[in-house]
Order: sequence, then C-alpha cells, then structure tokens
Amino acid sequence: MPKQNQTFQRGCGILLPISALPSAHGIGECGRGAFRFVDFLVEAGQRYWQVLPLNPTEELFGNSPYSSNSAFAVDPLYISLEQLAQQGYLKKSQIKPPQPFLAERVEYQSVRNFKTQIFDVLYRRWQDDPWDPKGYTAFVEQNADWLDDYALFICLKQDYPDAWNTWPRPIRQRKPQALHDARRKYSAQLAKTKFLQFMVECQFRQLRDYCRQKKIKMIGDLPIYVNFDSSDVWSHPEFYKLDEELNPVYVAGVPPDYFSATGQRWGNPVYDWERIKSDGYMWWIRRLKRNFSFYDYLRIDHFRGLVGYWQIPAAEETAVNGEWMPGPGDDFFHCLQAAFPNLPIIAEDLGVITDEVRDTMRKFNIPGMKVLLFAFCGDQKTHPYLPENYIPECVVYTGTHDNNTIRGWYQQDATDEEKANLAAYLQKKPKQNTLHWDLIQVALQSMAQIALLPMQDILGLDAAARMNKPATVSGNWKWRVTAGALKSVLAHKLRDLTRQSKR
Repeated sequence: MPKQNQTFQRGCGILLPISALPSAHGIGECGRGAFRFVDFLVEAGQRYWQVLPLNPTEELFGNSPYSSNSAFAVDPLYISLEQLAQQGYLKKSQIKPPQPFLAERVEYQSVRNFKTQIFDVLYRRWQDDPWDPKGYTAFVEQNADWLDDYALFICLKQDYPDAWNTWPRPIRQRKPQALHDARRKYSAQLAKTKFLQFMVECQFRQLRDYCRQKKIKMIGDLPIYVNFDSSDVWSHPEFYKLDEELNPVYVAGVPPDYFSATGQRWGNPVYDWERIKSDGYMWWIRRLKRNFSFYDYLRIDHFRGLVGYWQIPAAEETAVNGEWMPGPGDDFFHCLQAAFPNLPIIAEDLGVITDEVRDTMRKFNIPGMKVLLFAFCGDQKTHPYLPENYIPECVVYTGTHDNNTIRGWYQQDATDEEKANLAAYLQKKPKQNTLHWDLIQVALQSMAQIALLPMQDILGLDAAARMNKPATVSGNWKWRVTAGALKSVLAHKLRDLTRQSKR
C-alpha cells in the first residue's frame, strides 16, 4: 500500500465552477457571489473548493473550459462588475443589464456582448486615470513570457479569424519584422487585452486570499492538451508534432473501446516530448507554476497521457488507426518534483488505466479518482469504485462535471442491474428524493483522503442541472446555482455529515 500523501488533509469539499456562481451579470464572477460561497463552505464544515479551468472559452467550442485559445490566460468574463462599481471604477448605472440575465443558466454570447461594452468603458476610465499603474507594470513584466503573445494572438484574430496556420506566412511563421509591425499596428488593443488580464487576475487573487484566510483549499483543473488554434501553439510550434507548413501531423484522442467502436478523435496537437524535454520541460513548469499561484492543488485531466498517449494521424477521421506512444514518464515527474517538492496534484485516472500509470502514481505519491456513480455495475466484490476497495490515497467523487447528477443518473441512466446493486449496497430501496444524501454519506464515510461533491448533488437536482454531456457540443457548461439555494439549513446538514465522518 502506498504511503499516504501528507500534502492532502482528510476532508471534504464541493465541486462548483466559478461560472456557476450567483451574480446579477449572467455568469459567476470573482465577486460577492464567490465570497459568499466561501462562507457557505466554512459554514458547511468543508476544507476544499474545486473549480474547472478558468481559461477563456469560445462559442465555437461550445464554451467548454477544456477548449481554450490560451493555457495561461483567464477569461475576463469572470471580472466582477459589481466589485468595480463598489471601488468607484464604474458607475452602478453603467453595469445594469438592459434586461435581467437568467439566474439559473449562462447565456454566454449575451454575457460576452454585454461585458465587452462595459470593458470598453472600464478601459477608457483606466487610460484617463490608472488606479494601480505599478501593479499593472509588474504584472505585464512578470507574465511577459505568455502575455505578449496571447495579446497579439487575440488582436490578429480580429483581422484573421481563421486558424493561425492560414494567416499570412510572415505572421504564422513569426518572422521578427512581421511581429514588430503587428505590435505597432495593434498597440492600443494589446494594452487593453493585457489590462483585462490584469484586472481578472487581481480579483481572482483576492478571492484566493479570502479562501486561505478562511482555511479553504482551492483545487484547480488542468486540461492536458491545448487547442491547435491557440496562442500556445502559435507561439511555440516547436513543442508540437507539426509539419513544415505548421499543420498537425498527429492529433490526440483515445482508442476504440467498449463505449465507442471508433474511439475518440479530440483533434488537439500532440506534444513533441523530446523537444519539450530538451530545455527541462520549462513550458510545462511555467504552466504549472502559474496554476499553483492560483490554487493549492491541481487535478490533471487525462493524466495517463503523461505516461503513454494515443497518437492519431491528422488525416484520419476517427481514432481507429492511432497508436500508443510513450509519454515523458518518470523523467517528467522528477523535474516537476524538483520544481514543486510536494507535487500537489490529483490524477484523473478514470477509464482504462495501465499498470505503468498506476506505478507512476504510486512512485510519485499522486492520488487518483473514484466515482461512485460508476460503482454499481459489474462485480460488486472487486469493483474499484466501491469504497471497500479504496486505498486512502484517492479522491472520491459522487460524480464529476461529465456525469449526470445522482438524481438524474437514477432516473435516466441507471440500468436495472445498477439499481439492484445499489439497493443491495445501501440495504434499502433507494428513494429519489433522498438518494443523493445516501451516496454523499457513502463518499464521506469512505477511507478516501478527500471527498468532493458536485453542488448539484448536494442540492439533489435532476438531469436539468447536469454541467456537461461528453460528445455533445451544445447546451453544456450553462448550469448555475442561485443565491437562494445556499441556505444555512443545507450547510448545517452537510456539516453534520462531514463531522460524523471525521472529515
């Protein structure tokens, strides 16, 4: 049995994206709704708050936080307008929406249209009378390694909306004179993009500091791959398997399995790990350093890709004709451990996982995930997601952002076999209106070091509150919790169950 990871305290937490927080401006923000949610966590006796990636989202990719034009930038949509008005940088009349936004859903395009206009007003105010010029200058200097290219990428997209490898050759090949001319052409827009990054980071760091003051640990989420059409690939094409014309030679995905006869072709460019290794994995270290400046811990999505990954020829329409390739493996993790001695990461190790991946996790003391909603099919004596078969070195979830809610699963997805196994496990016939508390209690009483509960499950919501349905491109990432749902009676019930489980 591996040694228990002392970086993680036994405890419980809630999974709730920033986007899903209450606010008057159509999307969760780093403002009052976020601070009140931290107070709710404290009242509920929780130690952890897990969020989803904060990178900018795009309508083209269904507003998925796992599909972004930057692995380093933060979405300005999370800027709290209310906080800016309280500080006197905007007038209350300026931040009032022309009509109220929905409280239960994010309508991304409407929010973007509204906030973009407000940001224009805010930036003009800043230009006339900057309120923290030294802080801004320090931010720009400290983040120049990614911020300069990201800001220019955003500006170039205004004139060349297609993928960057279709741009005029001097720009796509990053010829120094072409970059110099572009920076001069877009100087005003570059400054505005950097300013918005400065503002959203300032607000998020205030929220992070409040969490630390209240002894709440934040868990971030890191997609393993980046989008091809991103500032990351444009600025460092040498880190990816591209041809001479800067087109992907291979793309990422997973092979055919029980769930899909053709596998999954994600389309992200795969890393050229030999090239990345040549400078000590510095791009990855910078990426993790930035994330650890925000979070106390980090979940790495598709962790197994760092040990071995499925590489698909870019010309293939499905994942069938891919092949397994070795990832950076132990050498990579030794470098990460040197940079981050405690290596406070959680491995997303769901699905088919090899012994090699398990060995890596044991060697570097990295906890994996268990999902209760997966536990009630198959052999109930040996199923790895049943608590009796856990090791302490794991994080148990009732479900994740990709699952249905507990109630939605039982109503729509659970098979007769799963319902029978669940009843046998609970030693009673489940009731739809209390099943979420039954499974929350199972998670809390397990030996897993950390139990993480989606907010939708704590509220006992049905499938309408599902955050994401994989393999679909619309209707996802929209659910929000309303301020009225975060009641003290709910917090106290969760606090009592947490204390009973000695978390």
